[in-house]
Amino acid sequence: MLPLLPALGPTLRQALGGLPRSYWAIWAGILVNRIGGFVVPFLALYLTQRLGMAVAEAGALVSLYGLGAVGAGPVSGLLADRLGRRAALLSSLVGGALFTACIPFVKGPGPLGALVLATGFVGEMYRPAAQAVVGDVVPREDRVRAFGILYWGVNLGVAIGLVLAGVLADVSFTLLFLGDAATSLAFAFVVWRHVPESRPDVPPEGIREALRGLVAPLRDAVFRPFLLLHFAFAVIFFQFQLGLPVDMASHGVSPAGFGSLMALNGVVIVVLQPLVAGRIGRVDGARAMAVGTALIGIGFGMNALHHSMAWYALAIVVWTLGEIGYLPVASTLPADLAPPALRGRYQGAYSLAWALAFTVAPALGAVVLDRLGAGALWGGSLALGLAVSAGLLATGPARRRRIEDFRAHGAGHGPDGEGPGAARSARAGPAGP
Repeated sequence: MLPLLPALGPTLRQALGGLPRSYWAIWAGILVNRIGGFVVPFLALYLTQRLGMAVAEAGALVSLYGLGAVGAGPVSGLLADRLGRRAALLSSLVGGALFTACIPFVKGPGPLGALVLATGFVGEMYRPAAQAVVGDVVPREDRVRAFGILYWGVNLGVAIGLVLAGVLADVSFTLLFLGDAATSLAFAFVVWRHVPESRPDVPPEGIREALRGLVAPLRDAVFRPFLLLHFAFAVIFFQFQLGLPVDMASHGVSPAGFGSLMALNGVVIVVLQPLVAGRIGRVDGARAMAVGTALIGIGFGMNALHHSMAWYALAIVVWTLGEIGYLPVASTLPADLAPPALRGRYQGAYSLAWALAFTVAPALGAVVLDRLGAGALWGGSLALGLAVSAGLLATGPARRRRIEDFRAHGAGHGPDGEGPGAARSARAGPAGP
């Protein structure tokens, strides 16, 4: 074991080295924020156990958080491009902290529902702005590695946070929400002190131009197919929310057993992600995402074949490997495919696809389980995963041409050549395939 440790040093230096200070500030802020990300996993328990709500009523209130998150992406992207990354980040983190801190002091379904909706909307607006900062400050050739390390930090923070949240919830749900708010304010302090404004210097837009930019990602003939494929990927991925625990329970897996199995997902990511981040960045992006999506489909499809704990664990390892291969590359594409002046709005569209899938996947999984059975759900996941994999390969050449065109015509002073050439590209709008 000890002889392996010196060999890990160069690998970790290669994976972690050479990234700018503002990137590490964002990474540290997100880590702290995710350690305190208590609202979503424990809101339902608070509503049912502390306030005594019925499960259906609590479920409706929790869904309002997701509804708020759906609108957060596009609005955050617009604010990040128009007012700046810092303005979008600080307003989201401070505003989200205030709304979160109010939750334990508000009673009644109506006021509480409005507060949860506002928390989901304001509190989730930081994501596209933070990703836009990473796209601004990290050179294109390092982005897959940078987003992979960021994704690792998110999972590390969530793993720590779930343990901490369980301890706090046993003491007081009020402490739970106040702790979440405190970590958001800590992230805001990091942004205020250590993240300078990185928005590209491009000519100001008028209102009509800004609104056109808001829908530009959805009209982009290169980016739109990726968004649709990413949405389909996420619908499979989010089956761990409802379809997977319900089906496992029907085969005798207890809630504690499900928790232990899902912890395996985080362990694999935390151990492997830093070691493979650099290698994934050197692989063709379309192929990396295609292999990752195929593994996601295969991993979830395996649930139809056998139902032992060991088999479930193997299936989780398979789809976790797919997650590791797909997500770091997919996270770079909004920055790689967007004109610099629209980078925030492209990140917002990417966040919108995530939020819609997060909302649709549990309901769709429940309908398929109820009407067609578990075999149809997992067989459909496999078929959809393979179809998305093929789609990512088919659309890969158009994405490569866009990226190569930006490299060739955007020479300037920033990581992407954010100078006069980049400004001209931004005013012209996205190029076709």
